[in-house]
Amino acid sequence: MNTINQEHLIVHDPTLRDGQHAVRHQLGRDQIRAYATAANAARVPVVEIGHGNGLGASSFQVGHSKISDDDMLSTAREALTHSKMAVLMAPAWGTSTDLRNAVVRHGADIARIAVHCTEATAAERHLGVIRELGAEAQAVLMMSHMASPCQLAEQCSLLVGYGAQAVGIMDSAGSFLPEDVTTRINFIASAVEVPVIFHGHNNLGMAVANSVAAAQAGARVIDACARGFGAGAGNTQLEVLVPVLERYGHATGIDVRRLADAADLAEQTLMPTPPTIDSTSLASGLAGVFSGFKKPVLEAATRAGVHPWDLFLELGRRQVIAGQEDVIPQAARTLASQGVIR
Repeated sequence: MNTINQEHLIVHDPTLRDGQHAVRHQLGRDQIRAYATAANAARVPVVEIGHGNGLGASSFQVGHSKISDDDMLSTAREALTHSKMAVLMAPAWGTSTDLRNAVVRHGADIARIAVHCTEATAAERHLGVIRELGAEAQAVLMMSHMASPCQLAEQCSLLVGYGAQAVGIMDSAGSFLPEDVTTRINFIASAVEVPVIFHGHNNLGMAVANSVAAAQAGARVIDACARGFGAGAGNTQLEVLVPVLERYGHATGIDVRRLADAADLAEQTLMPTPPTIDSTSLASGLAGVFSGFKKPVLEAATRAGVHPWDLFLELGRRQVIAGQEDVIPQAARTLASQGVIR
């Protein structure tokens, strides 16, 4: 087997952030404490905490979290004695005040800014704040299938210029195939001199393969969640990805046996059922629509009497992105008025 790339990888675990999408952001203190303790025991390098949409996102529009950002972060910080604690913030939801609170009050080691794939400039101010606070500043481009490899590389170069110490892409709709990932990571890695990040979703069943492709192409930070816990069909499955990466010769420093125990705990205590690729998730991936839209799409389709598949395709045609949840019922009503019903 090809093991030419032996460089150490950083596995970044957003189970306690991205997984919130799957349970309407209702994880409580005991759940957060238990999983953070298990991930820490497995020596997972980085554990990301928060509302599914990031710092400051608890709201009527995308869902109120069960407990506050402060409670989530303080609970996790106590448990993460080895693992670094990370947070994510999208400028549409959070503010510099949220970043200061996470880093100064709660000791977040890493703060990521997430922006749409063509809007790197929206991250400039916040990346500067993170650097001033002394935390590691990262930035990721969401909905990356909506931009060309060249555009993504250009946007990542801008992010580095704004102070990002690691940059990369999120396959937010789970629509990539391995060759798509390889091309994009190659372009980005050739354009920047900081670690490159890849965050996959599993709508087409390709998340582990895509993450391996990213690592083989030069990505040095790979995201994955226990049991794939995340929006829609879920994320890259952490306890599968790590031993596969090890088989390819990518050292992670993670205790695989204890990681399997952490994944078992996650299944038993965090999620009603593990994520699966159902027909709705598949439609999301094929249409290139944010995986987190699964539940609002199902609800809007039921109310309007239209098929979720048709609604996902319509949202894909409109190029709807995260934060535009209000468009979902509107699109459903439009389809119904056009006679596109179940």
